[in-house]
Amino acid sequence: METRSAKRRKLWFAENYDSDNGIDRISDLPDVILHQILFLLPIKSIARTSLLSKRWRSLWSTFPDLDFNTINNHPSDITSSSTTSKLNKTSAKKSSSSPRFVSFKDLDLVSQVLSLRDKNSDIRILRFRSHLSFSCLNGLIRRAIRQNVHELDIDVATDDYFNLPRCVITSESLRSLRLKSRSPGFRLPPSSVVSGGFRSLHALSLSLVISFNQPYLLDLFTDSSFPHLRTLYLDACKGLKQIKIGCRALVDVTLERCLQLHGLDVSGAKLERLRVASSLDAYCGKSWVKINAPKLKSLRWEFNAITGSSCLENLTSLHEASIGFIVPEELTMAKLQSVSNFLLGLSHVHCLTLESQCIEILSNKNYFPHLQHPYNNLQSLELHTGFKKHNVRGLACLFRSTPSLHSLIVKIINDYKIVRRFFHCFPSQQWNRDLWDMYSSEEEQYWQSQTLTLKSFLENLNVVEIHGFLECENEVSLAKFFLKHGKALQEMTLCTGHCNYRDSLQRQKIRSQMMGFSRASSNAKISFH
Repeated sequence: METRSAKRRKLWFAENYDSDNGIDRISDLPDVILHQILFLLPIKSIARTSLLSKRWRSLWSTFPDLDFNTINNHPSDITSSSTTSKLNKTSAKKSSSSPRFVSFKDLDLVSQVLSLRDKNSDIRILRFRSHLSFSCLNGLIRRAIRQNVHELDIDVATDDYFNLPRCVITSESLRSLRLKSRSPGFRLPPSSVVSGGFRSLHALSLSLVISFNQPYLLDLFTDSSFPHLRTLYLDACKGLKQIKIGCRALVDVTLERCLQLHGLDVSGAKLERLRVASSLDAYCGKSWVKINAPKLKSLRWEFNAITGSSCLENLTSLHEASIGFIVPEELTMAKLQSVSNFLLGLSHVHCLTLESQCIEILSNKNYFPHLQHPYNNLQSLELHTGFKKHNVRGLACLFRSTPSLHSLIVKIINDYKIVRRFFHCFPSQQWNRDLWDMYSSEEEQYWQSQTLTLKSFLENLNVVEIHGFLECENEVSLAKFFLKHGKALQEMTLCTGHCNYRDSLQRQKIRSQMMGFSRASSNAKISFH
């Protein structure tokens, strides 16, 4: 009697193979579908399929997606007879494994594949990583451009500086270019070539561009050179003093590690995402930044030097922003004013994250007159702070500027040496309500003095989270203030930091005292994690 599983297998073979002629239905699929299936395999496995028949040899010679980053550096894994499951595992690891440079032997394979391709078939994707000579790199790039490559992704290391071939800039087929150069880097061609090129490019990523004595880069990224550019990534541009980015079609811009930058001008009617990290010259007093993007939704300003002046305009669509500065040893009034102008330019933001350096700047005694306009649209505020005593004024300054805030997240960055000394001064047997009230009176008096100026803030604050909570003076005083005056407060979550200086009984005693604090909102719930 035939089982159900045997019957299913019989029906499958009947559907896929002609019982009389043994026709391979898979090979009858269109080239486009077979190319999509083959794309799931490493490129050497795809090449081996050319041995099956003339039909599969044609598929290999016209295969449009050449990702040589999937080459396995262990030949035994490739030449040995491998099962289908092993091929699937290799394919699954293709995107997650760290990239390796292809060997010289495999680099010859890249050249052979390009030379044996069908001349009438275009290359959709070409990716490879290698250490090679400039002449070899130049030859590979030129050959790919002649075959109308659409996406060129190269990660290379050379023994000397190399110049980007002109054919890349003048290509009419290239849509995406990613060129990551290892030391010493590469140079762009003269301005006469660059200014008239890249007419079809949609995405550009350049790493380690040597731009000394190339002032034309200031106005390079404009509509005249990049009329269709949507994504731009620049990393470690050496010698770049000023840059203006104003392509009309730009949506996403990232700038990283441009440490010699004095001036940055970014504008765009369609720009939605901007990220600038570890850039700008910290020793230039006349540095400046200007951003004008009415559709900007996300701004990430990560550990950049404070410029001499800042101008952020028309950021009316800004939804989220994350801001971090590198604070110099001496904060001049000009730089304080620059930070103030920068933060005021974010007045339309809905979700804001400020790193600890920002809190330090806001707490500077000379800063207070600068921050006047509130963040009326701000719903979520995340603060990273060391929570030192002098930072309390900066926190109050921020709270005054967020009258409609719904959620507050405070992530405390603790100095555990100070924490250890603090706990040694107050051993467990001394912790009681009387001592707590006496020790925290100065902090509580300050927050109590701010009650009227923080009225709008306290009437709208709904959720509070404090991470790294160690039951220290500043932390408990702030939590107590929110509970006592937060009329709309629903949830307060206190997440304990990694500290072993209190035993469980001592910690439980402090928490029970906090649970007894008076609350302005009958719905306010406090929880410890």
